[in-house]
Amino acid sequence: MAFNPMKLIELKNLRDRFAQNHPKFVKFMGDLASSQIEEGTILEVTVKKPDGRTMVSNIKVTASDLEMLQAIKQM
Repeated sequence: MAFNPMKLIELKNLRDRFAQNHPKFVKFMGDLASSQIEEGTILEVTVKKPDGRTMVSNIKVTASDLEMLQAIKQM
């Protein structure tokens, strides 16, 4: 599979627009990435739909999760 630099530029533009639209969330994610996530940490996501439904899910971070997160940070 060939590397397409135009897709990378498109992805950067989309990321920049997302950051402009949601600066508090981007800052939160940056703060989270720079903090030490430890094994046993619980990450929880809540989604509130426009129709009033709420969906919640969480994970308890494992050692293998930390390996994956470290690999992503090094990309």
